[in-house]
Amino acid sequence: MILKASQRGGGMQLAVHLLKPENEHVELHEISGFVADDLASAFKEVHAISKGTRCKQFLFSLSLNPPELENVPVAVFEDVIARIEAKIGLAGQPRAIVFHEKQGRRHAHCVWSRIDAAKMKAINLPHFKLKLTELSRQIYLEQGWDMPRGLEDFADRDPLNYSQAEAQQAKRVKRDARALKEMFQKCWAGSDSRAAFAHALKEQGFILARGSRRGFVAVDAAGEVYAIARWVGVKAKEVRARLGDLEGLPNVEKAIAILSRNFDAAAFETQQQVAAQDERRKELLEQKRLSLVGEQRDEREALRDTQLNRPLFAGGSKVSKDGTYGKK
Repeated sequence: MILKASQRGGGMQLAVHLLKPENEHVELHEISGFVADDLASAFKEVHAISKGTRCKQFLFSLSLNPPELENVPVAVFEDVIARIEAKIGLAGQPRAIVFHEKQGRRHAHCVWSRIDAAKMKAINLPHFKLKLTELSRQIYLEQGWDMPRGLEDFADRDPLNYSQAEAQQAKRVKRDARALKEMFQKCWAGSDSRAAFAHALKEQGFILARGSRRGFVAVDAAGEVYAIARWVGVKAKEVRARLGDLEGLPNVEKAIAILSRNFDAAAFETQQQVAAQDERRKELLEQKRLSLVGEQRDEREALRDTQLNRPLFAGGSKVSKDGTYGKK
């Protein structure tokens, strides 16, 4: 499974993110080592302890994403989490595990406290990204899953992979992030000069411009600004080497004005009508999906209540106020 992690602060924001209702099903699977028994209070607890240190990034947040079509048992997630904390030095630290299901796909999040309360100092986590990559490869091999090319060899990573920031930007303009990235890369690959690149972008409805931070950007008719290096997938110095200096390029405001003068109202209206029809279809499908999710949630809660009333569960587990199942 793909393992992504970061050291961070902002416990309240993280708690809200992990429990946000946009996920179809949210399960607080474990919260251990804290005095508190809910996520927000547990992270506040770590923050309060961290005040006795100089540590600002007092949490270590990890996401565990198995292959899309694999139905991975909870025991596998738990085993991987135990191996991770042993490998990077977080064994015995307070932690919380949350499972998410969205569109039928389950993944997990685990958050540890980085603060060693006995020594009142933050636990150093050197080279944790390399260690997680190594462990991720091992898990793919052990489970017999097809390993992503980029994980097997970084040089073979998919050039059309996009970041969360790129996905959010594409969502704002109602475009597919992968298709948008492919368009920028084709324009780049098919040009050997600034003029050629600017022409290729113009054919796609973009203007090459000068960004506020003295970098090359592309601007669309909606006023959205795209960093060339990020969307093409090359380093900024490679962009400068091919495109030269910024002299003669319009700033973002002038680029928007140029696009406005060339605006095709009839074509835009047609595009808006098609987009509106697509949105209506999506809304109907989303309503049906949410109705099904509600039915599934009711069934799960009924099953959980039945299980918790059995003698086996008596006194050992509990259901939190938000309906999630937790154990300490």
